[in-house]
Amino acid sequence: MSRTPAGVPDGLVAAMGRHLDDPQLVELTHIIAIENHRSRFTIAFGIGATGFSEGMVCARPAGIDPPTGG
Repeated sequence: MSRTPAGVPDGLVAAMGRHLDDPQLVELTHIIAIENHRSRFTIAFGIGATGFSEGMVCARPAGIDPPTGG
């Protein structure tokens, strides 16, 4: 889907359809399209990596505890 020209093999759609219902397939396709758009946008403007892969993180404000699972 992110290639140029865009294309998704019918077999892939069929295989995914065995695990996801139609609304889930639409949602997944939507998220992929958003991320593809974001990637192409940042490339077009020469926006580079933000450093998260190198250990840079967004610090949590003081006094804010992380959510607990449950």
